[in-house]
Amino acid sequence: MNTIIGRVTKNAEINNLKNDKQVVNFSVAINDSYKTRQGDIKEQITYYNCSYWISPNVAKILTKGTLVELTGRASSSAWIGKDGEIKSGLNFHTSKIKSHGGGQKWEAQVKPTETSEKTNVFAEDTDDDLPF
Repeated sequence: MNTIIGRVTKNAEINNLKNDKQVVNFSVAINDSYKTRQGDIKEQITYYNCSYWISPNVAKILTKGTLVELTGRASSSAWIGKDGEIKSGLNFHTSKIKSHGGGQKWEAQVKPTETSEKTNVFAEDTDDDLPF
């Protein structure tokens, strides 16, 4: 098991699969910094596509900006995007979520979305600036 700590990048979504299972999908950004040999401080951001299968109710606390501590299994994936380019991403199959707060207030209920069952629910291209 691995543990990561980061901020939720946008409000979580509940996806309903064909087999009546539900999965909560969200992404997390982890900020890290290091010092180069020249003494410069470099910032690095790592993004994870996260999934949580235990209960859809957790989506209420997974709002943009919330600092979360996740325990689970990390993996990577690669696919060919709609533009024909090879894409890749880091995934985190979460089994435990601990919120440290700081996100947006929960104003509207998360709307479940219909999704067909597929291997990588994050493989679709999006129009935002995130790398996945």
